[in-house]
Amino acid sequence: MQWHSKMWALHKHKLSIFKLGVMILATTLALRVFLYHNSSRFPPDSTFFQRITSIQSRSSSSLSELIDGSDSSSSDSGISDQIPIKREKCGDLFNGDWIPNPAGPAYINETCNFIEEHQNCMKNGRPDSEYLYWRWSPKNCELPQFNAMTFLEMMENKTWAFIGDSISRNHVQSLICMLSKVEEAELFYHDEGYKSKGWRFPSYNVTVYVIWSPFLTDATIYEDINGISTQDLELHLDRLDKKWTDLYKNLDYMIFSSGKWFLKPGIYYENETVLGCHKCQKNLTDLSLEFAYRKTLQLVFNFVATSDHKGLIFYRTLTPDHFEGGEWSSGGKCNRTVPFKDGEVEMKYMQKMLRQIELEEFEKAVARASENGVQLRLLDLMKLSLLRPDGHPGPYRQHYPFALDENAQVQYDCLHWCLPGPIDAWNDVIMEMIVNG
Repeated sequence: MQWHSKMWALHKHKLSIFKLGVMILATTLALRVFLYHNSSRFPPDSTFFQRITSIQSRSSSSLSELIDGSDSSSSDSGISDQIPIKREKCGDLFNGDWIPNPAGPAYINETCNFIEEHQNCMKNGRPDSEYLYWRWSPKNCELPQFNAMTFLEMMENKTWAFIGDSISRNHVQSLICMLSKVEEAELFYHDEGYKSKGWRFPSYNVTVYVIWSPFLTDATIYEDINGISTQDLELHLDRLDKKWTDLYKNLDYMIFSSGKWFLKPGIYYENETVLGCHKCQKNLTDLSLEFAYRKTLQLVFNFVATSDHKGLIFYRTLTPDHFEGGEWSSGGKCNRTVPFKDGEVEMKYMQKMLRQIELEEFEKAVARASENGVQLRLLDLMKLSLLRPDGHPGPYRQHYPFALDENAQVQYDCLHWCLPGPIDAWNDVIMEMIVNG
């Protein structure tokens, strides 16, 4: 009798688990139908969703394993996702592939008020949505997706700064959108042109800055919002930009980046004396952009490596553009709608050259930084980004560019990233580096 009682109790336990699992699956399917039938951005009958149906169906196998009492990797799901779980380190976060992600983006434009118009591809009428349904998967590693609550709790009373050009501004918008799912960010600072900004998450006392410093050194730029210059820029190769050096000691986490702006014509100075120029309009000594970029990185890395900073500092490698058939101002376009697979695309010559300088100078600096107790890390997002030609605004940097004329000649943006979009995965990588070091 006692044996039968135990078996009945075990049967009831399994039956309860089965019912719970069925309820979860039913609820998920109901939500999916509701969301997709009420939004033209996420059509359930698209060919893309037909291709990933098999991936979704495999998730049901974990339920049968649980009912049968077998071990399952999903057993950790009962642990609160608000607690960072230290797992085995990923060997290499920066090599891998983009794989289908049926869950879709962490936010959409309607749930985030911090997306600049030029990156708001949904609002601007981009008709396809497949670019939203991919996630970065490093080789031989399961990369968790960004958890906003965990991040804010870990960063309580800390200050972040993204220091660089418009790609840094693009990135900080992604992070703010993700964090604002937990608490709305409060803008407390901006410069006159709204290029540098500061936000706070008051409940956690977390501060996030974006500091506009495209060269990281002191520069005078004569350019409007559309990139039209009235004269050559002036760059001081021996003087860092005080916009970030004045804040440096008060920053707990920093992400530096540069590169793109060095392609522009400019006059180079050292000790208040003209050294020469790159593609300038004056009769000066011709100096290469490689010369200027290396000198700049040496100056930045020397400042960082010899400082007494005790926080965590990332240097992000430059990321690629995907212009085809021209460049920014010469008719270049980007009309691809799916990622490249690993090995299908190569970096352009200029990207390779600048990247090589970055890697060489970083390698020299990281050794000096380590000797001084400075935590300097490489955030190598080049390859991850190279595989996503589908993630740029393209013509949808403007609001409905083809509304009046389907053959309209418009400028394409194949450099910045749609929000939401591939750039959101950068935060997955950063959080993994922070949690698992």
